[in-house]
Amino acid sequence: MNGKSRLGEFLRTRRSQLSPDEAEVPTYGERRRVPGLRREELALLAGVSASYYARLEQGHSMNASPEVLDAIARALRLDESERLHLLDLARSAKPRGRGRRPAPERVTEATGQLLDALADVPAIVVGRRSDVLAWNRLGHALFAGHLDPGAPDLPDQRPNMARLVFLDAHTRELYTRWPSKARAVVGNLRMVAGQYPEDSALHALVGELSAKSEDFASLWADHRVKACTVADYEMRHPLVGALTVTQQTLNVGPGPTVVVATTRAGSPSRTTLALLAQATAEVSTEAGATAATAAPATAAAPAAPAAPAASSRPGTRVSDS
Repeated sequence: MNGKSRLGEFLRTRRSQLSPDEAEVPTYGERRRVPGLRREELALLAGVSASYYARLEQGHSMNASPEVLDAIARALRLDESERLHLLDLARSAKPRGRGRRPAPERVTEATGQLLDALADVPAIVVGRRSDVLAWNRLGHALFAGHLDPGAPDLPDQRPNMARLVFLDAHTRELYTRWPSKARAVVGNLRMVAGQYPEDSALHALVGELSAKSEDFASLWADHRVKACTVADYEMRHPLVGALTVTQQTLNVGPGPTVVVATTRAGSPSRTTLALLAQATAEVSTEAGATAATAAPATAAAPAAPAAPAASSRPGTRVSDS
């Protein structure tokens, strides 16, 4: 689907989802054959001609001004994330307004240090396509303890949060209200797709998920856009049980973001998260002791240099994608 088609599809879908009552358009009791607003009604609300708006939906007009697009956004009752998405789609529809070419994503040394500093807080580094580029020990334990801790360092095994939410039974069971998490994941991917229309890997991911998950395909067709900034989620962790976390996305500069999960001070969830941290530390300690026991002792071997302080991250290698 090209930029013109994406813009038209977004406008048609959002128009069909806006009822006359929501838009304060009088209907005088008439029977309506279409859901939502008619094109001419939306055009009237936006202050443009019906023929011009029709051309915009059909992909025949690619030079809408920011003022016109803002007027259409107001008429459609779009929030800020949706308005910015509309502007991204309009830019990608222009012959000389191609979207940003995706650059390789890296976990910088500073971001790695941040993960280490957040040792007591579950944290993961997520790329634009929802690839997990790194996580600290508690982030791995909370979100994907059933996966290899070193998986983010291996491009061919790197976890992807969208795949996990829709295709992984463990992750689906992890969220008590899974549909809420699923909508957030799709809304964020839809927003990123508008920002990076030339990202072929992102298009491939959307195609894969649409083919393998009816839930994803249905949500994707809804054209909802949502920036994943902060949200509360009830979780059922297989090791420590129920807890409620606030997931927040931290922008640490251009590129990948850091997602952290926090709990309310003094709450049962804070205690539950502390239990998970304790259990994770015990497993790590046992693994280290087993490895040390298994290593053969050599009397003539030179003294080993002092070991550096243990990192809170299962994997420490910088990741590229």
